[in-house]
Amino acid sequence: QGYEGLVEGGDNIKQANWLSVSNIIQLGGTVIGSARCKAFTTRAGRLRAARNLAEHGITNLCVIGGDGSLTGADIFRSEWAGLLEELVRDGQISEEVARKNCRLNIVGLVGSIDNDFCGTDMTIGTDSALHRIMEVIDAITTTAQSHQRTFVLEVMGRHCGYLALVSGLASGADWLFIPESPPEDGWEDLMCERLGE
Repeated sequence: QGYEGLVEGGDNIKQANWLSVSNIIQLGGTVIGSARCKAFTTRAGRLRAARNLAEHGITNLCVIGGDGSLTGADIFRSEWAGLLEELVRDGQISEEVARKNCRLNIVGLVGSIDNDFCGTDMTIGTDSALHRIMEVIDAITTTAQSHQRTFVLEVMGRHCGYLALVSGLASGADWLFIPESPPEDGWEDLMCERLGE
């Protein structure tokens, strides 16, 4: 469950084995869970996460996420030594545990279905999101044709229209709204004219 799992500890932290990852290659990456974690935005939450990691002897993290996840990872990395010192001072971990876990290594990978990170062709999650969108479009296209109706499909992408643009191109959509190019005044008439054609 992401940082929530680090903060809560317990059964959220366990060693993966071959059985843990069998039959998941075709699934989206959220099989490991994902959660927004308000506690990790506080020093107290990061202190709990540091204690859980130190107790398990975990000194390497692979953080897959967007701006919030990667910013949190950077803050966690910069505070690590101070967090361990505080845990030793409060008697929550021994000096030996702190010494064994004195260095925290973090690899950050951009996981964003929006594909809005400079310097990469495709961010983690984009390809599987596009595949799911195309599966849905393929399924509803026959229904739209048989009923002779127009269907509206909304895809994710908050401030980035990449998924909408690429799936619109791939499916031959007649009209497209993306945040990078807001509709101009009178778009309704132009859209109706286009659909009428």
